[in-house]
Amino acid sequence: MSTNDMNTREEQNGSISFANDVVATIAGLATIEIEGVAGMSGGFSGGLAELLGLKNLTKGVKVEVGREECAIDLFVVVNYGVGIPTMCEKIQANVKKAVETMTGLRAVEINVHIQGVRIVKETPDDTKRVH
Repeated sequence: MSTNDMNTREEQNGSISFANDVVATIAGLATIEIEGVAGMSGGFSGGLAELLGLKNLTKGVKVEVGREECAIDLFVVVNYGVGIPTMCEKIQANVKKAVETMTGLRAVEINVHIQGVRIVKETPDDTKRVH
């Protein structure tokens, strides 16, 4: 399924269609709300994860949407020092809640793929610099 596919669900008063990108955007926004997430990853370039901003959230999300349910894969970069298992559970819960509340689709699978770790070090003048 491409990310531009429309998936239609028949309702009593008509039908509701969601583009896959809609579900991907909702999932991406719900992911970056979680503390410890440095950003979404669009893949690897030269061995380093490419961090994507809000404009490109769907590139860090892969969705498969059916008539009643969806499966979501999230590709994230985390901040160094965060408890990854706990953070992933929070991501899964937040994405499930957001997608199910906003679309009515049942999120049957939410897979979190950690693509990298962002290290932030303190400099002598107490400003943070990304390495």
